[in-house]
Amino acid sequence: MQLLDLVGRRWTLRILWELRDASLSFRALRERCDDLSPSVLNARLAELRDAGLVELGDEGYALSAEGRALGQHLLPLDAWARRWAARRR
Repeated sequence: MQLLDLVGRRWTLRILWELRDASLSFRALRERCDDLSPSVLNARLAELRDAGLVELGDEGYALSAEGRALGQHLLPLDAWARRWAARRR
């Protein structure tokens, strides 16, 4: 339930999604998240770092090994959601 609570918070999945391919600076991540407010982005990054899903390195924020593993489990959900959305059109 803790994980579902965390990823269910506003912007959390978007942040994880944007970090799926590469490290991003705070500014670049904010821009990719449609100029999300800095305070909300800071809060979500702190939560994700505390959970061990995101880490801060020399090149910016990146998914940790646990974050990448979570992403692999979310890919089937993304595929299902795309099929579901296509049927609803």
